[in-house]
Amino acid sequence: MAKAIIALTSITYAMKAKNILSSMNIRSEIIRTPKNLGSGCGYSIKADGEPEKIIEILEGYGIKCKAYNAL
Repeated sequence: MAKAIIALTSITYAMKAKNILSSMNIRSEIIRTPKNLGSGCGYSIKADGEPEKIIEILEGYGIKCKAYNAL
């Protein structure tokens, strides 16, 4: 299964993203943003699934995604 790390703009968005994904039965966890994804709040979501699909879901709920890496 594909996995993604998605950098978010705040810890609040990271917590909201985890709750949204959990409600859709998508496994996720909040992690520190890896250095290769840039700076900012320092928190990301690591989630099961295609990064583009996860970003589409989160942006549909108004959560801005800064960058991502597929794993």
